[in-house]
Amino acid sequence: MKFYDRQQELDSLEELYRQCKSGYGKIAVVTGRRRVGKTLLAKKFAEGKTSLYFFISKKTESLLCDEFILQYESCIGQAHIGRIQKFIELFELILKYGRDHPCVLIIDEFQEFYTVNPGIYSEIQNKWDEYKFQTKVHVVFIGSIYSLMVKTFQNAKEPLFGRADRILYIKPFEVQVMKTILEDRRQYSNENLLYTYMVTGGVPRYLELLWETKSFTKQRILDQVFKKDSFFIEEGKNSLVLEFGKDYGTYFSILELLSVGRTSRSEIESVLERSCGGYLERLEREYDVVEKVKPLGSKRDARNQKYRIKDNFTHFWFRFVNRYMTLIQGDRFGYLRNVIDKELSSFCGTVLEKLFIEIKGYSNEYGLIGTYWERGNKNEIDIVSVNEIHKKICVTEVKMNKDKINLHRLRAKTANLETNYPGYEFEYEGLALEDISLLLESMP
Repeated sequence: MKFYDRQQELDSLEELYRQCKSGYGKIAVVTGRRRVGKTLLAKKFAEGKTSLYFFISKKTESLLCDEFILQYESCIGQAHIGRIQKFIELFELILKYGRDHPCVLIIDEFQEFYTVNPGIYSEIQNKWDEYKFQTKVHVVFIGSIYSLMVKTFQNAKEPLFGRADRILYIKPFEVQVMKTILEDRRQYSNENLLYTYMVTGGVPRYLELLWETKSFTKQRILDQVFKKDSFFIEEGKNSLVLEFGKDYGTYFSILELLSVGRTSRSEIESVLERSCGGYLERLEREYDVVEKVKPLGSKRDARNQKYRIKDNFTHFWFRFVNRYMTLIQGDRFGYLRNVIDKELSSFCGTVLEKLFIEIKGYSNEYGLIGTYWERGNKNEIDIVSVNEIHKKICVTEVKMNKDKINLHRLRAKTANLETNYPGYEFEYEGLALEDISLLLESMP
């Protein structure tokens, strides 16, 4: 697939490299969820530069060194005398080489050293501190287990804390980029964009898998997801089990409940019949899988809050794959598609709300964009957008079908909201599937 977007990330890495060439060694950390294009980004950055790429697989340290020394020899143009069995010895060789030769060292799946040799992190810290001001090596550490990468570089108790000059958190493609990609393939429609966004969430690898099979429409996308031996069926589990470890069953139960609308802590605990505060906190702060949501305009200490799954694919997977795994394992895909057809419409409505919130976020018109509800889920409003400079608020109702939008009923929900924002001018709008392209085209 053609390389799309990521110009800001490339510019950031290039800036560090320029500093490295004219000064001394730099470290960049590239992290983010699996399949989001971290490795492709790093390799794109390294094009045209002297570079080495090491992938940390589940091998012994000595076997990794046997593999990596070949790349090192190719890079410097001469053979190394003697066998290297410790990674830190090779790391030191590269730092010494970098005294006179600016280069890029990419170390992929860096967190895997925890299983290979956890002592390497302290060793790397010692060697980096020794050679940093002598070398011109730009080290790029890549990791897809978010919690371990955060622990490695942002926990004050860890040896590499404070050593990263830049930490890049790579996110899935935005809606605008997905629109461009569909247009490049002459497959853009509002519906195609919505279902692509709903299932892939803009994750490049998922987009690539769909487009390799020319799956652009709702029907074709669902055909690719819900079939025997589909990549997507195991992907949700594979992408999270390593993060969660042995407690993944409890985390999975919580995420499935969130996917079906049990979004408050009390609702989750009533179903699971156990305290879940610690799990929810780790899902939010340590694993970055869920986020806490409060009604727009709430006070910082307000307890009226919900949780939601941040990633679209994860949300979709728990709602329709994990929840119906018994049907999938029994190869009852025909029956499952009937179930999905019945339930998909309401789910799409929720996704459409999120899509419009994202699109409105591209605008410079609003400083705050969110949702609103009152205790007991009363007076729910899909989108509230606030311009604090001009004291204007746009209240939005979102429906798949524009004929179902009722602005009179929407206005009736805002009595308390208007009290919270005295002196603000309120305007009301309805947005539906047909409005996606128009709203995107109006963005700067």
